[in-house]
Amino acid sequence: MGYRSLHHCVLDLERAGHLLRIQDPVDPYLEAAEIQRRVFQRGGPALLFENVKGCQFPMVSNLFGNLERARYMFRDTYETVQRLIELKIHPEAFFKRPLRFAKAPFAATHMLPKRVRRGPILEHQTTISQLPMLTSWPDDGGAFVTLPQVYTEDIEHPGHSKSNLGMYRIQLTGNEYAADQEIGLHYQLHRGIGIHHTKALQAGKPFRVNIFVGGNPAMTLAAVMPLPESMSELTFAGALAGHRIPLISRPDNIAMYAEADFCITGTVLPEQLKPEGPFGDHLGYYSLTHDFPVLQVERVYHRRDAIWPFTVVGRPPQEDTIFGELIHDLTGPVVPTVVPGVHAVHAVDAAGVHPLMLAIGSERYVPWTECTGPQEILTQANAILGQGQMSLAKYLLIVNRFDDPGLDIQDIERFFLHLLRRVRWDRDLHFQTRTTIDTLDYSGTNFNEGSKVVIAAAGQPIRTLPTELPGELQLPDGYRNPQIVAPGILAITGPSASSKQCEQQIEQLTSAFTKDSTACQFPLWLVVDDSEFTARHLNNFLWATFTRSNPATDIYGVDSFVEQKHWGCHGSLVIDARVKSHHAPPLIEDPSVCRQVDALAARGGPLSEFL
Repeated sequence: MGYRSLHHCVLDLERAGHLLRIQDPVDPYLEAAEIQRRVFQRGGPALLFENVKGCQFPMVSNLFGNLERARYMFRDTYETVQRLIELKIHPEAFFKRPLRFAKAPFAATHMLPKRVRRGPILEHQTTISQLPMLTSWPDDGGAFVTLPQVYTEDIEHPGHSKSNLGMYRIQLTGNEYAADQEIGLHYQLHRGIGIHHTKALQAGKPFRVNIFVGGNPAMTLAAVMPLPESMSELTFAGALAGHRIPLISRPDNIAMYAEADFCITGTVLPEQLKPEGPFGDHLGYYSLTHDFPVLQVERVYHRRDAIWPFTVVGRPPQEDTIFGELIHDLTGPVVPTVVPGVHAVHAVDAAGVHPLMLAIGSERYVPWTECTGPQEILTQANAILGQGQMSLAKYLLIVNRFDDPGLDIQDIERFFLHLLRRVRWDRDLHFQTRTTIDTLDYSGTNFNEGSKVVIAAAGQPIRTLPTELPGELQLPDGYRNPQIVAPGILAITGPSASSKQCEQQIEQLTSAFTKDSTACQFPLWLVVDDSEFTARHLNNFLWATFTRSNPATDIYGVDSFVEQKHWGCHGSLVIDARVKSHHAPPLIEDPSVCRQVDALAARGGPLSEFL
């Protein structure tokens, strides 16, 4: 049950028609990534690049390219893992419906890793420079590992029980790294490896890191699962893989995944930092160069039939979107048990995940009175912002479940319409200033620093949302081309943003209207660089608005006020979602590489239909 190697997985996917072999020479510098992006966007198969320029190892991508393929890879275990999660929530259900949970006890036996003395990973050794040098975007600072499984242990409690397995990108070349001796280790806020690093720093000791690449796809998914700190990712991986994860114990190293395709072993000196990046990241912009920890490389192992898996990130949706869908599918039922009263949460992929989170809460405590505004859902919003990676949400929009029991949190447009019909801008905006935001988000005031806003709406509708522009709409100089994004949402092309003039520019707009203006029938205005682009598609609205704005600095309003430290407005809310001078640059493909891939498509063959 379950794959024992990535090679086994590839053969199985090929037999089932989920994978194509590419025998043409493919360059890991930009070309492989361009092919991957196109094939994913067209719903294509997984790709095995058998002839990688400058490298002896084949590469595979798009393994998680759609939910059907992901579930196929875990077809023997996926439902059982769901049942285990159900039992975690409701243990008594086992005795009420024992047949439904018949396989769960057997799956639980796979959750404890197995100690072994040897494994395929020890068959061969190589060097960093012999690995595939995948570079995804033109301005990336070097080659990166994009599907790593970074394994660390607690120096105070060695062993797998307190270990962390996370997907933290690895820079193999570039910047100031000594070739074949040093590589960059990038991790963000609220990641488990940070706890291990902190303890090593406090103890003044180095700590060991093993970077696994490949192996059972369950290990890859486990590395991105938002599990509690007390739960090892290896236990989840074992349940999903259908067997105990074999770990090699060696006196000179922490545990090593015996069936990985590659393993880079080394040591991090807690106080040593070097510049890492830039890297084209999943918000659709580059994450820039910053100091991050350095891994002193000791050995690079690989198995005999090693395959290098990779993915490409960029403006969503990309392959990592499917990771989010799998996580939601598996962990969604757990949310009400973690935050009482919360029915569902949705980190919106099209907005870059952390910039925008939607939530459906519930006003339960005064059922004998009509709900006239947010009360308990404000408490629930604070609880959400206190939970692990959910705490990185920049815009948290929460509504009351009982106002529309049929509201589907995955229906983003309907969610916005529900909220905009009910929200009061004079009451329902709640800011956190000078706080932490996602490391990859450059809309804030500094690295890892920005603001948050909770927008909470509850009660009966208070407005009808307009769907047509007012005929007499007169915009100030510099503002033009108003476009309707959705009922109640207006996008306006504004003047080019300047860091010293942004506030004055927006105040010029808001002061030209009063709360009684016809234009204020639209409760939400967006000032953007291109209103037609923003209004063209829901995903454009989500991406441009929430990746390019920092709530405390970029939210304005018509007829705004401050009362008892509370900011609000009586007219329309205005979000300045223009590109600012301090923002990171967006990701743009290399035209010459695009032409190369066009030529590959023109030659025909089974791959051409996806290019």
